[in-house]
Amino acid sequence: MPTTEQTEELISIGDIAKKLGLTTRTLRYWEEVNIIEASPRSEGGNRFYTPYTVRRMRFILKLKELGLTIKEMQDLYVAYGNAKRTEIMIPRLIEILDVHINKVDEKMERLASLRKDIVDYRLKMIEKLHSSES
Repeated sequence: MPTTEQTEELISIGDIAKKLGLTTRTLRYWEEVNIIEASPRSEGGNRFYTPYTVRRMRFILKLKELGLTIKEMQDLYVAYGNAKRTEIMIPRLIEILDVHINKVDEKMERLASLRKDIVDYRLKMIEKLHSSES
């Protein structure tokens, strides 16, 4: 297995895709849209990733689960990448998460209202059924 100059073990694109449950195309896309660093290549042109980049991939998957867009992930990458300082990235991440919390709250309110409408309509249908049986 290839290593970096600091003897960090590199992980092939195929291995990391399997480990994370992603496709290699997804990882190449993430490189294209600049949410992960371009990977070093072997002499045969195969992509390999550092453990640091693999940690970033796991972080991206968590952000994706939270509903962040590619654009928001790009913004975070830029904020962090400018100085490699978490004190820059974390406040930006908090802002983005606050927006998503508000969106989830709004969706929950709409769903609660929809649920109430469905329950009310169901009750009306039950009443109608019982009145037609009488």
